[in-house]
Formats: sequence, structure tokens, C-alpha cells
Amino acid sequence: MTIQISEIAKLPTCFGEFNIQSFKENDKEHLCIFKGKLDKEVNVRIHSECLTGDVLGSLKCDCGEQLEFSLKYIQEHGGMVIYLRQEGRGIGLFNKINAYALQDKGFNTIEANHQLGFKADERSYEIVDFILKYYEISKINLLTNNPEKLSSLKEKVNLRIPILVEANRFNRDYLEIKHTQMGHLN
Repeated sequence: MTIQISEIAKLPTCFGEFNIQSFKENDKEHLCIFKGKLDKEVNVRIHSECLTGDVLGSLKCDCGEQLEFSLKYIQEHGGMVIYLRQEGRGIGLFNKINAYALQDKGFNTIEANHQLGFKADERSYEIVDFILKYYEISKINLLTNNPEKLSSLKEKVNLRIPILVEANRFNRDYLEIKHTQMGHLN
């Protein structure tokens, strides 16, 4: 696996000032957005790209709210958001839109993925290990509700910081499925 690493640049945002750096892995360009000193133990959010939630403000998921919560938390307490380019839990934007269409017909998020020939979650977190080693981070306080992320990084996780977002009428069933069928924590 060949990974290219960009320079570090400053990124002023509506949440405050951050530093930003990109890690190019084959055709995927991941981002690290960070603030403060990156010690051996760092607050970290691993966030998978969600164009509809992060950029368009979709209410079908909680991704945009999770990213906003994380950026505010990192701005206040220091740490890093690792933004992974694995749209739609790893199935890509095109397939995600097709999954949305199936959800409009009554399938839940997991059933829709299965109808398209995918697992409920196709994401990989291998690049995260590389990124943490690059920054010499040995222990993390992981901002997540996802047990898969905890499991994939178990030897590095010092503690879990829950991400608190409110359900709405459009994502209530989606969040319930994530909790009951995918084991997401509160």
C-alpha cells in the first residue's frame, strides 16, 4: 500500500481554526483535521464521508450532526477528525442513492444494502492505523457510537466519548436500526 502525504495547511472554519493534512491511498484522499498538540493520547473522531449529510444537510441520517459535534468537541478540547472517503458505509455515492430509493420503498438501511448485494457496512479502517502511527499517537479517546470502530482499534482506545445527537422524524427509524441491528451505542 503506497500512501502519499500532503503538507499541513491552516483551515479556518465556522467552528474555529484547524490544521489539515491529506493522506492519498490509491484513489482515495482522506483528511486529518486537527487542533492542538497531538500527544500520545488524543481525542479522535473517525468520520466516514457522507455527502448528503455532511454537505447537503440531509435529515435521513445523523452524519452531519456527528461531524459538527466532533468538530466542536475537537475545537474545544483538542484532537483530530480523521475524515475517511468511504461514502455510504463504503458502498459509494451512486449505490447509496440507490439504497435511498429502496428505503423510500420501505426497506431499512441494512435491507437496502443487502438488496444491492452489499453487507450492512463495507467500510475498512486500515488506513486509520497508518495515520495514527504517522502522528505517533498510541492511545486515543474515540468519539463514536459505533462498536465496529471500537473493535477495529481496541488496543489503541483509552476511552469512548459518546456522540450525542437528537433524532428527527426523518432519521428516527434509521437510528433505531443502527442501535438494535448494528449494535450502535448511545
